[in-house]
Amino acid sequence: MADEYQKINESLIRIYNGILWIEEKKLRESTFNDLTIKEMHAIDAISMYDHQTSSQVAKKLHLSPGTMTATANRLIAKGYAERFHDEEDRRIIRLGLTHKGRVLYRAHRAFHNMMVKSFLKDMDENEQKVIHKALRNLEDFVEDHS
Repeated sequence: MADEYQKINESLIRIYNGILWIEEKKLRESTFNDLTIKEMHAIDAISMYDHQTSSQVAKKLHLSPGTMTATANRLIAKGYAERFHDEEDRRIIRLGLTHKGRVLYRAHRAFHNMMVKSFLKDMDENEQKVIHKALRNLEDFVEDHS
């Protein structure tokens, strides 16, 4: 059993590092090469569909409010995001993506969709349920230690 744990641990490390490497490489080769990986993930967290406050995005990304403000400022300066007043309560400022931000959001989501399809390839429904359970356990671990 210890041998399996070690193999799983090594695999998780390789996968985590590999995904980051691929994302960084693709980002550098793209028209979005003015962004960092963290900025790209902030764009993903801002989302195209659910305009959120800076605090909500910061919570998703486990960032301090100050770090999120600086990140939002950079994304706005680079033309990927914008701030706007909430329609119901004008005191609330929300973040949204510009056209440029939405294009990157879609490209990043397409990458993740390809990755998940590849991950689940040739698995039946029961195998996918086991994978989903294991991933939920891993999410719980991350949440408990954040």
